[in-house]
Amino acid sequence: MASTYTITTNDETTANFNFSRLAQSRADSTNEIVGESALLQSLLQQVGLVAPTDSTVLILGETGTGKELIAREIHRLSNRSSRPFIRVNCAAIPPSLIASELFGHERGAFTGALQRRQGRFEAANGGTIFLDEIGELPMETQITLLRVIQEREFERVGSSQPISVDVRIIAATNRDLEAAVADRTFRSDMFYRLNVFPIYVPALRERLEDIPLLVEHLIERFAKRVGKAFRTIKMNTIEILQAYAWPGNIRELQNVIERSVILAEGDVFSVDEGWVKRALRRPRRTAPLVNSIAEPERELIEVALSESGGRISGPSGAAAKLGIPRQTLDSKIASLQINKLLFKSRRNGTLAMPQVNTEGLNVE
Repeated sequence: MASTYTITTNDETTANFNFSRLAQSRADSTNEIVGESALLQSLLQQVGLVAPTDSTVLILGETGTGKELIAREIHRLSNRSSRPFIRVNCAAIPPSLIASELFGHERGAFTGALQRRQGRFEAANGGTIFLDEIGELPMETQITLLRVIQEREFERVGSSQPISVDVRIIAATNRDLEAAVADRTFRSDMFYRLNVFPIYVPALRERLEDIPLLVEHLIERFAKRVGKAFRTIKMNTIEILQAYAWPGNIRELQNVIERSVILAEGDVFSVDEGWVKRALRRPRRTAPLVNSIAEPERELIEVALSESGGRISGPSGAAAKLGIPRQTLDSKIASLQINKLLFKSRRNGTLAMPQVNTEGLNVE
């Protein structure tokens, strides 16, 4: 049963802060995916559609947004849910060890190979392999991995005997892979093999309305760990948390809530405003368009699309002009229902639109 908290306002009056809808939110997915925002519900709808298939999924989003949780949810809802879910942090494996780590090796294949070892792909047979931080793979490693993605077949290091595997591949990255392809730091053939069903996980600042539910969920989790119980939450705590940009996303929110639970005395939960106050005073990021903070987001985006000829990513793309990640711009274009195709042939500002400043674009 979900908890019911009381919010304490600054003048000491109280109001009920009922999180009873959290029970349904948890019933609909895993205990860790919490929220009722339109963006999160749209994301979960995509997860529900792709999960029963065997299609490769590419999960995009900033660090700390919960990409692994989404990967696990896809696996949980798939026909492979009773089979293994194997996570591989691609950024943590040196190029010299990637083949052995992913595909295994035979005894004596190299110095120190004292016995046969099963690789991650073999361990995931019948289930799902989650290639986290795929954008950090060096080019030479991408070549090694590409054949397995294409053919679902590999040899252990030191063996010429092919091994076939039935594995569903889910990859994730916080990098702009289209820009990396343009910069030749990521193989285009690898990108197109992975980009079958892309899913964008929104940043926490894009779904601030989910913060009350997330706070309740995290208080419950961390309070249980340290043997504490809370009856009330100060009203300005929620206001403070919703006013912050959360560059570290949910991972950063978790840290703040855990620290607050540890330091709390009594049954009133609050967050030290000083922990986020400095960040709230930081100047907003600017970008190379001219100054004007009054223009709406739609006009800002259309100006950038016009100047870039409809190109989103890359050094001369609209995302770079606006100073925001490509995935964020894609999300805003979709929410504002802007037709990118209208700008494909309109280069050099031929859409007679005024020059404006990105400070009007809410990216923080």
